[in-house]
Amino acid sequence: MRKAGWFVVLGLAIALPSFADKFKADTTLKDVQAAGVKAKDEKHQVYDLFFDAQGHSYTCRTDSGKSMNATEFVVGSPVHVEIDNNKAKVKTPANKKIECEIVRAEMLPTSR
Repeated sequence: MRKAGWFVVLGLAIALPSFADKFKADTTLKDVQAAGVKAKDEKHQVYDLFFDAQGHSYTCRTDSGKSMNATEFVVGSPVHVEIDNNKAKVKTPANKKIECEIVRAEMLPTSR
C-alpha cells in the first residue's frame, strides 16, 4: 500500500511540470526573419518568429519540410500562440497557421 502511495506522489511530481509548460496566449508578432540560407536538401526556407508571452520572449523556428508564406505573418500584427513544451502553434486573425519549435526563451525584464 505504501509503495502505491509513493508511486502516485512520484507520478504527480513528474506530471505537474509538464502541465506548467502548456499555455495559450494572445500576443503581437515582434519579428519574422529568414533563418540562414536554404540548403539543397531542404524543401523550404526556414523562418524564425519572435513574440512575447507570459513574461518570456520566444524565438520559434519553422520546419524546413513545411512551407510558410512570410507575407501572411505581418510583423506587429496580433497572433494567438499555443505553447506545449518546446513546440508552438502560431495563428493569425486571418486563420493562417504555422507550427514551429521554440529555439530560445528569454525572461523579460520586470519593471519596478
